[in-house]
Amino acid sequence: MADEELRKNGMMAYLLDALAAGKDIGHYGRLVFAMVARHFLSEEELIGHLQQDHDFSEAQARALYQQVQGKDYNPPKRERVLEWQQHQEFPICPNPDDPDACNVYKDLQFPEHVYENISSYYEHKADS
Repeated sequence: MADEELRKNGMMAYLLDALAAGKDIGHYGRLVFAMVARHFLSEEELIGHLQQDHDFSEAQARALYQQVQGKDYNPPKRERVLEWQQHQEFPICPNPDDPDACNVYKDLQFPEHVYENISSYYEHKADS
């Protein structure tokens, strides 16, 4: 059921399919996946998906999960995904020319604290 929720976003469906096919989605692909999926999947489910990347071990998957969870990273905005994509071979965003593509906030409903963190960040930035 959690996978179905993630599949509401085209980029996340694309990443899930790439992982299921054993593809190396790259450092930033794994990071984006973890930053978004942690809000929908259990730790074990997320780690299981990341391990499907033929170039990523269980220990690496656990370390990435702990980093993302420990720092409470918010899911990246579309612009950040496109920026990170330029630093690796695997295309994280399958449709970069579509202005609605790869915007996880458009298709997915995150816990309220994610939106509060974003608002707080922009308020703090405006005050600076």
